[in-house]
Amino acid sequence: MSTRQPAPPLVQQRKPTILLTGFDAFGGADLNPSWLAVKALGGRQILGHKVVAARLPTVYGESLKSLYALLRQHRPALVVCVGQAGGRRAISLERVAINVDDAPIADNAGAQPVDTPVVHGAPVAYFSTLPIKDMLVALQSEGLAAEVSQTAGTFVCNHVFYGLMHMLANNRLLRRTRGGFVHVPWLPEQGTPHMVLEDVVKGLRLALRCAVAVQGKPGAAVGVRAGTTH
Repeated sequence: MSTRQPAPPLVQQRKPTILLTGFDAFGGADLNPSWLAVKALGGRQILGHKVVAARLPTVYGESLKSLYALLRQHRPALVVCVGQAGGRRAISLERVAINVDDAPIADNAGAQPVDTPVVHGAPVAYFSTLPIKDMLVALQSEGLAAEVSQTAGTFVCNHVFYGLMHMLANNRLLRRTRGGFVHVPWLPEQGTPHMVLEDVVKGLRLALRCAVAVQGKPGAAVGVRAGTTH
């Protein structure tokens, strides 16, 4: 009679995840190109990473609650939040998020904060930890209009960008997660300047691929206290 024990079941390693978020429409618009592009990439595989697409509400506070729930659920290796920037001609790779909400228009819940911190008592700014210069080269080499932007504004996009980087810097379970923010132009039906959706999707895919591949070159250190420069 054999006493050999059955082999233990193989433990499947969870595939690393890229969390990619866009926003719902706001300001009376019927669509938001950030969500349309993000949705198109949901479920894809990029260098062994699964893309999880999610839509955030264009609402102060609620957008971060939704994002934080997604971070806890997926514990992604990479997070890229995407928003619309009407008036810009290029895909904008954002460098810095600032600790202020100052709404030029009301959000989708009617809130319009003025000179309010995103997080009380936190640093004045955080820098992206994405390799934004490498991403810029990757996009431009494919003929796409792209730029490094020095401001994400003070609307809900910056609110989410700052909240993301604050969470990544302070939650020990996410210390190895890199993140940042990308703005995309209007679509042709929204006005001028614009970019067709296919190019927006292509640009985001290239940016994600570059961000995964270039793991050792973050855009900058995180956490900037008042009175410091970078």
